[in-house]
Amino acid sequence: MYGQYQYGSLQFGAEVEGKDPIDGYIPDLLKYLPQYWHEISEMACIQDVAAREIGSARFALSELGNQFFVQTATWGLAYWERELGLTTDNTKPYERRREMILAKLRGSGTTTKEMIKGVAAAFSGGETEVVEYPSEHRFEVQFIGVMGIPPNMAGLKQVLEEIKPAHLTYSFKYTYTWWETLKGLTWQQANTKSWGELRTYKGE
Repeated sequence: MYGQYQYGSLQFGAEVEGKDPIDGYIPDLLKYLPQYWHEISEMACIQDVAAREIGSARFALSELGNQFFVQTATWGLAYWERELGLTTDNTKPYERRREMILAKLRGSGTTTKEMIKGVAAAFSGGETEVVEYPSEHRFEVQFIGVMGIPPNMAGLKQVLEEIKPAHLTYSFKYTYTWWETLKGLTWQQANTKSWGELRTYKGE
């Protein structure tokens, strides 16, 4: 076994539910030592301490890298928010904060139809469409890729108010389940679902 393992070839696992996330980054340093060292408890303790230090460093490096991308950032979201002039609210879930950051990034520059589509998509997580009504000085945001009302509509409205021309108004159009889809359910199956669940039911 001695000399058969290379440090760079070790596999570092992902976080496992119920375990310390650092565990997946801790190498087995005893693999690098001759077999007779394995039977000495003091050596095992020394290698365990060193391995945990290595694991902590690798985990910290991985976490730091995550902060450079909005989709994976956690504690680094505050830096994104400060850079974009957004208020940091640590009581909000990471996903809601990421939506605001992504929308702000997509909403930079001259407001266009494509920009509004991108901002709406950041909040809905699906395809959107924007229909313009120039003579009425308004536009309509249609949610095509997801059913029902996206959860963070307050955030979307806030961003739209910031980026849209002041003279334009807007409205939303949501996608719901077609009656033909619900016809496949029995009354017993339908009774187990709420009205909201039926309106966004996609079928089995």
